[in-house]
This record gives sequence, structure tokens and C-alpha cells, in this order.
Amino acid sequence: MPLSDTTIRTAKPSEKPRKLVDEKGMYLLIQPTGAKLWRLNYRFDGKQKTLALGEYDPKDGITLAMARDRRDDARKLLAQGIDPGAQRKQEKQERRLSQENTFEAIGREWMKVKGKEWTETYAGKTKACLERHAFPSIGSKPIKDITTPELLAMLRAIEKRGTVDMAHRVQQHCGAIFRFAVACGKALADPTGALKGALATSKQEHYAALTDPKDYADLLRSIDEYRGEVTTKAAMQMLAYTFQRTKEVRFAEWSQFDLDGAMWRIPKEVMKMREEHLVPLSKQAVALLRELKTLTGNDRLVFPSTTNRDRPISENTVTYGLARMGFKGRMTGHGFRSVASTILNEQGYRHDVIERQLAHAERNQVRAAYNRAEYLPERKVMMQEWADYLDKLKAGAEIIPLQGHAA
Repeated sequence: MPLSDTTIRTAKPSEKPRKLVDEKGMYLLIQPTGAKLWRLNYRFDGKQKTLALGEYDPKDGITLAMARDRRDDARKLLAQGIDPGAQRKQEKQERRLSQENTFEAIGREWMKVKGKEWTETYAGKTKACLERHAFPSIGSKPIKDITTPELLAMLRAIEKRGTVDMAHRVQQHCGAIFRFAVACGKALADPTGALKGALATSKQEHYAALTDPKDYADLLRSIDEYRGEVTTKAAMQMLAYTFQRTKEVRFAEWSQFDLDGAMWRIPKEVMKMREEHLVPLSKQAVALLRELKTLTGNDRLVFPSTTNRDRPISENTVTYGLARMGFKGRMTGHGFRSVASTILNEQGYRHDVIERQLAHAERNQVRAAYNRAEYLPERKVMMQEWADYLDKLKAGAEIIPLQGHAA
């Protein structure tokens, strides 16, 4: 006889679990604790199975009518040759994966993996960018379900706030996350690929640099005549000779230098791409460092602050020094890199050799390892010829191509 709401509501627990049978394989299991649980017995592939249909509660749980609806749904699946128990497990798994594979979850996993290669500053900026601009909009969505129009709407909203460059940066980060998801089998494609040309053109910010050799010669002579702090002057000369990043020069330690071997080994912790970088030193750079060692050689840092020997010169030291010499707005610390890159490329040095010396990232890891080994002899020659070229510029020589460059 089918159950009624009254029978179910007034049923009392006993010392052992007991069943109140409804119909079509469904029953109510009453536990000694008083819990009343809906169950459905069925057979599939010749095996007896039981499916949980929920807990009875006239207010917040599964009522008799609701339990019968669930039973009927399960029986429809059986009629189609589908095991309702297996179907439920699959749906639970999909829901769990959907929660784990949200854009934000994959994005944070990507940052955790790639963050090992980034500097702390870059990792912080990337995290802040995504948390402010991407996660609030698409972070809770399963990454495989995000469409190109959804991404475009998000990026256009960033554009409307007047941050075109940020929109492009967010697009780049999103693309990297989607490609990471594809590689991990959590997405089928990168929808950012179809966004090419959809955003307003980003105005590329260029660092001020004196790319005219005659102007650069004036700067080099001004540095030699600089009457400020010796470490500031030496830092600018080091930037000119090696064209490394300002941070790498500022944080240089004497332990990184082999002056007899004319080599500067910058540890991966300092480098932007978290990869050790070798910098061949010209005779001029070695002479500069030997002279500076008489002043700061007892310190850990090559360019210590005048107020605290355990800290490097500040990030603005070179900027202020250039301004004092009259080059404000015309040259920056980063500009030394731009000048070297421009002139060396114009002089016909191999692009890959220059890029390796600049420590620009090589996307192909196999090629990167090969380049580090192959290009070092060429870079040694190039760095010496570059230093010789700078000396000629300072001396006022006619602007002529570098001699015997590594073509």
C-alpha cells in the first residue's frame, strides 16, 4: 500500500533501521537517530542497486511528492538503458570539475606555476591585474564555457575606463591562462585568438633614449665629467658598457664578478625572467670595476647607498644623475639598453646575439639553451667592440661603423 504524508510524519524510529515501503521500488528508511531517508531499489545489468533520493523533511527536505518525482526520473533513465546511480556520479563529477576549472581557479594555478620564473614585482603586478580586471567578471565561470564575445565585453569595459593599455595587458594574461588550460586538458581552445584587432590600438610607451650617436657622445662625456657621487657616476658608466637593466646594476654584488675572467654572472633571483645571465665584460668595464673596488670592495654591494651600505643606490639615483647633467626627459636608465640595441642592430650585429645580451626572454626553451652556449663567444667580441666604440664617441671621433663586428 502506498505511503501517505501522515504515515511518514508520525513514523517513529526504533532500535534498528526499518523500512516503510511505498511503491515501484521506493521506500523510506528510518534510522535509529530519527533520520528519514528516501531510497530506491532497482536492477541494472542483472545487479541489485540502491539509489539515494534525499532526506524527508516536510519543510526543508524531500517530501513524498518530490521523492516520487525523483523515483520516476530514475525509472525513465532505466527505460533508456542508463544506470541512474552512475548518471548521478557523473553529474557530481562534472559539477566538481566545473567548480575546480573556473577561470579564476585555472588562473591562480597558472600564476603558481609560472610565478617560479617571474620576479616578485612582476608576479605581484600580474596578480593585481587579474584580481581587479578579470576575476570579478569571468572568474567564477567554467573556463571551457567562456566565449570570445564575453571576453570582448569585459575588455571593452576596461577600455571605457580609459585604460587601453590595461585592456591589452588583461587580454595577454587571459590568453596565457587559456593556453595553459588547453595544455592541461581543461579547455579546448584559446578564445582570445579571435580578438586580434578588436581593441583600440595601445600607444606604446618608449623610454627616453639618445639614439643619435652624436647626442650619445655628449652624454658619455658628461658622465665622465660628473661631479656627483662616485657610485652614481660608475653606475651610469656600467649601464653604458653592459646595457643591463637598472635593477641588475643596482643590486650587483662583488661576489657575482670574475674580474680576471672578465665575466659578470647575474643570479636568476635578480633577473626579470628568473634565469641566470652571463655578461661578458669589456676591458673598460673591468678597469672601471677594479677602480670602484678600492672604494666599495669591502662592501657586499658594488653600488651601495651612501646612507646605508647594506642597501643599493635607489631606483631614482641614475634618473636624478641624468637630470643634473641636463638630460631630463631625454635619457633614462633603461635608455642605455635602447641605445645599444638600436646602434648594434644598425651596425649589423646578429639580432639573436643582441637579444641574448639584453637577456630578453627566449620562448623556445630548447633554442634558449642552445643560444646561451653558442652566443657567448660572439657576445664577448661584441661587448669589447661596443666599449671601444663608446671610447671613440667620447673622444669626438667621426661617427663610423664599429670595426670588425660579429656579423
